[in-house]
Formats: sequence, C-alpha cells, structure tokens
Amino acid sequence: MTGKVFDIRRFSTHDGDGIRTTVFLKGCPLKCVWCQNPEGISIRKRPIYFENRCMHCKTCIAKSKIRALRWKMTRYTFIQTEMKTGIPSLTRCPTGAIAMDSREMSVEMVMEEIRKDKSFYRYGNGGVTISGGEPLLQWKFTKELLKACKKEGIHTAIETSLYADQEVIKELLPYLDRIFADFKLATEKDHMHYTGVSNQKIKDNIRYLLETSNREKVIIRTPMIPEMTATKDNIKGIAKYLNGIYQYVSYEILNYNPLAEAKYHLVDREYCFEENPKLYTKEQMQEFKSWAVEGGLENIIIES
Repeated sequence: MTGKVFDIRRFSTHDGDGIRTTVFLKGCPLKCVWCQNPEGISIRKRPIYFENRCMHCKTCIAKSKIRALRWKMTRYTFIQTEMKTGIPSLTRCPTGAIAMDSREMSVEMVMEEIRKDKSFYRYGNGGVTISGGEPLLQWKFTKELLKACKKEGIHTAIETSLYADQEVIKELLPYLDRIFADFKLATEKDHMHYTGVSNQKIKDNIRYLLETSNREKVIIRTPMIPEMTATKDNIKGIAKYLNGIYQYVSYEILNYNPLAEAKYHLVDREYCFEENPKLYTKEQMQEFKSWAVEGGLENIIIES
C-alpha cells in the first residue's frame, strides 16, 4: 500500500506534545480560502515551479518529448492534460526549479523516516502526527501507518477536519492517542462560503467523539482568520455548540499564520488577502478566549 506524501517534517514542536515527526498527506475535500498548505489540497501529483532557483536555461523544454510546459512571460505554465506522460521530462531541471509536489511512499518508506526521530519521542510524550491536506481522504494508508507506529510503541496523533464518513473515523480510533479536530466556522452558510462544503458532517463527527469514551483524546481547534473565523459571533457559536455536548472539551485557539501566503504562487492559486495580516497580539488572543468563555467553555488553550 502506498500513499501520496507531500512533506515529512522532522523535529516539529507545533503538532502535538513533545518532539514529533509530522507526515503530510495529499488531498483535501475542503477548499479553505486561507489554507495553510495549498500544495496539499489537490490529490493529484503535480509539478511546482520555484522561480528563485530558475536560471532560465529552458533545459526542461528542450528535454521534453511532448509539449508538457510552456514558457510564458517569466514563469512556466504547465499543461495539466499532458502531465501524465510529461512528468519524467519535467524533473530534469539542473537547479531543481521544477519538482514534483509529492511522492508515492509505502508505509515502510515513511516508517524509515519516522525511526530517525524515534529516540527523541521519549521527551514530553513525543511521537508522530499525520496531517495534510486531509489524512482521512487517504484513510486506508493512514490506518496502516498508524498501526505501524503503534506496533513500535510510538505515540500517534492526527490533524483533521473530520470531514469524513463516521465509519472511517471508527476504523482509525483504536490506533490514535490524540485527535486535533478543526471546527472552523459555526454556521452552515459561512462554512459553505469559505470552505466549499457543509459543516454538518463535521459537527456530527465532533458530537460522536465527544459523546463517547474517546472525548479525552480530542482537542477542538479554530484557526483565527481575520474577518472570517476570528469574530465574536463565530467563536461564541462554536463554543455554545461544544458546550452543549461536553462542557470540559479542550478547545484551542490558533493564531493566524502569515507564512502561508508565500506558498500560493507555487500552486497558481490566489490568496484570500490582498494585504497579508499580521499575527494577533497576546491581548487579542486573550479577547478571543473571553468570547469562548462567554460561550460556556472552560478548558481553553491559546496557541503560544
């Protein structure tokens, strides 16, 4: 069994407890306009162009047996209908300016990378976090990877939107020690507008997790996106929904990440802000927390 992996980040300290290895899987059913990993949205394996590495030698065009790309102005335009047969010639760039955005990896190949960090996991309950994209989209690969980690005594976590069939979640639960679940927007209308999908399946899955013995594994997260999720109505709405299920759920408020904008030109997508906002201050994050408290929650975590 193989999965499409677009990154493996070692020595991560932001994706769970302790020192972790984070495995990023391709593909996501949501199309969040602020996505932090836009290269992970499409399930397709695609070439990306790093303009700062390019010396404009056009070796890639000369080596291409078909018209797999075109030079337009100062960058390459990839002809996606021809990518399947054109991929081999695109990877011949002498400077690495053109590279594939992901690679097919077996469970054992990923485990080989994970084992390099294994000696560090004993500090602070470290381990492996599977992220994306949406790891539940490649759930069979995710399950086998989690099983392999548990077999070697490695703490496991997943970062997920919970936009999946409940049966899929049940398949993975026995192999998960921690579940970081996003609850981005409280209303159906806003969720459809900013992510492209309904939030009903997500809310149902949150309810399922919080009404079972798995509730202590779960941390619900909301990323603070200016003018979208970081509003009083949204945070209070999320808090009220969670409070109606389990008052003591762990709820984490994530600060806005301005670094994502730099990735968007690599995947020919437009970022949601013309002028990139800054990180929220500690005072602003405390205000967001106070709104969650107004909604009835008590166990609130502010991302440091």
